[in-house]
Amino acid sequence: MAITEQHIDLDARQIQSICGDLDQYLKKIEKSFDVSVIVRSDGLKVIGHDRAVDRAVKVLNELADLSSRGTPLTEQAVNYAVASRMDDADPGLVEMDKEVICHTVSGKPIKPKTLGQKKYVNAIRDNMICFGLGPAGTGKTYLAMAMAIQAFKDGDVNRIILTRPAIEAGEKLGFLPGDLQSKIDPYLRPLYDALYQIMGAENYLHQYEKGAIEVAPLAYMRGRTLDNAYIILDEAQNTTPAQMKMFLTRIGFGSKVIVTGDITQKDLPEGAVSGLDVALKVVNDIPDIAIIELTHKDVVRHPLVQKIVEAYEKYEKRQQFKKEKKQEHNKLHGVKVLKS
Repeated sequence: MAITEQHIDLDARQIQSICGDLDQYLKKIEKSFDVSVIVRSDGLKVIGHDRAVDRAVKVLNELADLSSRGTPLTEQAVNYAVASRMDDADPGLVEMDKEVICHTVSGKPIKPKTLGQKKYVNAIRDNMICFGLGPAGTGKTYLAMAMAIQAFKDGDVNRIILTRPAIEAGEKLGFLPGDLQSKIDPYLRPLYDALYQIMGAENYLHQYEKGAIEVAPLAYMRGRTLDNAYIILDEAQNTTPAQMKMFLTRIGFGSKVIVTGDITQKDLPEGAVSGLDVALKVVNDIPDIAIIELTHKDVVRHPLVQKIVEAYEKYEKRQQFKKEKKQEHNKLHGVKVLKS
């Protein structure tokens, strides 16, 4: 491949933003595409092989457009833009930057940060029920909370109901100190944290006292019909099939439901069937129900989290492949596996 070079016209502010602290963003782009980027007074010059230069220039232009909108560049945005272009995909950062769901109490805008997140937000908006699946850090719960709070502020719903199954991750409820509410609160803490950040503690407590916002374990949903409410079921992989059926049949008129979960992180007893797994098979073909799967590419926490999630995905695929090959071998040779 021939060596080529391209020049990008940028102003001083754009150059500074794209370079990042100690040129960390520029170094990331150079290393990822194996190109050299030279900073000039009127822009950047990119040198390298044709295909690599084209990809790097597209990333730099995308980041420049984002900077022109007054949006501070982050390591996550740069990493996402680079990873997308490595796969010859359009990261769509500028389009996503235009879509503000709501603002936190400190004024920070909440926006989808990946194409997967944008697809998830659109699915929530366009469907009565949305299943958001994916690993930790993909924004499943946080974006769902933002959509619920904005719908509540706009008067689209009268209540927000947030629920989780109270399943222990290695600890028994009975061993935890305090009364029942004290024992349950740790399972609901991530929901409280998001509410405080988006609404502010004072506003949340005011709405909570009015009964407009409810945070409760899934068991409290039994026997209720929920009209004109935004209902979020978090950590749905830890429901039983009976619990999931109970929850999905609580939905009333004017309500919207978001079910979030990570099917790779179940805390159910060994051998137990997840209600989320069953529900995905049962409702797959029903209109007005969307199923969105987020991946490690949609992780918006520390970049190391994205690498850890990706490593686990590869490991689990290898384990599943080995398991299937072993089952094939046993079936072929008539080996019976005795259960202990």
